[in-house]
Amino acid sequence: MQIRTPPAWHLPEAQVTPEAVWQGRRRFLAAAGLGALALAGCRSADAPASPLATVDPGLTADLYPARRNPAYGVDRPLTDERTAASYNNFYEFTTDKAEVWQQVGAFQPWPWTLTLSGLCRKPGQHDLAKLMRQFALEERVYRFRCVEAWSMVVPWTGFPLRPLIALADPLPEARYVRLVTAERPDQMPGMRGQAWYPWPYFEALSLPEATHELAFLATGIYGHALPRQHGAPVRLVVPWKYGYKNIKSIVGIEFLAERPATFWNKLVPHEYGFDGNVEPQVPHPRWSQASERAIGSGERLPTLPYNGYAAEVASLYRV
Repeated sequence: MQIRTPPAWHLPEAQVTPEAVWQGRRRFLAAAGLGALALAGCRSADAPASPLATVDPGLTADLYPARRNPAYGVDRPLTDERTAASYNNFYEFTTDKAEVWQQVGAFQPWPWTLTLSGLCRKPGQHDLAKLMRQFALEERVYRFRCVEAWSMVVPWTGFPLRPLIALADPLPEARYVRLVTAERPDQMPGMRGQAWYPWPYFEALSLPEATHELAFLATGIYGHALPRQHGAPVRLVVPWKYGYKNIKSIVGIEFLAERPATFWNKLVPHEYGFDGNVEPQVPHPRWSQASERAIGSGERLPTLPYNGYAAEVASLYRV
């Protein structure tokens, strides 16, 4: 495996204002005949005061900020924290990226349990707060690239997925890892308003992808616990893949022999592949993937193969 050596430049944070929300995947739903989207159009009574007021660290506040791992860095500035907290895809709350943070106030991220199941020798339920102390937290700066052709640069805090998989001790026949999001329609208004989706959200990786050094379980961001709109209290970060692979608010990890279905690939297979790798030379059916908009600055940048992580992950896909 190769370790990324960061450049010597400093990572400043730009002071910026979020861009106007664009329609993104809502258009494809109409084209796919899945019906009109129901938006949570008004602010809920328990809405947070600001996008930065959506953090609940539970019993883990003392773990932040974590040491930054210098092996992971990129040659772009960090996205402004408020911008990143104000522009999120989390359909369990609403399809409007600029409104997600206003709809997460009722969501309770603690206490939290991760269930390991399937083809493994040590299935079981694990308290997330205890896991966070068992696996030392670190901060990694990663690129984040959405399939909708926008991007961010984010300092995630968490731990690699690989030691959690080792804890489960997969059987030799296990070849895939299936991950599932929490299903709480009483706390996630988008679930109630968009019942046509096959909730809960589900994603998957091959076992070699899941055990790659870059695959990361994030519990924090910008030096503190994850805000709810970012997938509190724990989410997947696989930086060489499009954002829809980066499942949020994970409650279950299952080991399987056969490749499972994934959420968007099941709904619209001709638009969203199982692999979800960032491949700028492969256009989405409705837009080019050759470039991306940096959220906040609006700068148009060329998209790199595997989102800039080709040296680390391209070997996973060589036949």
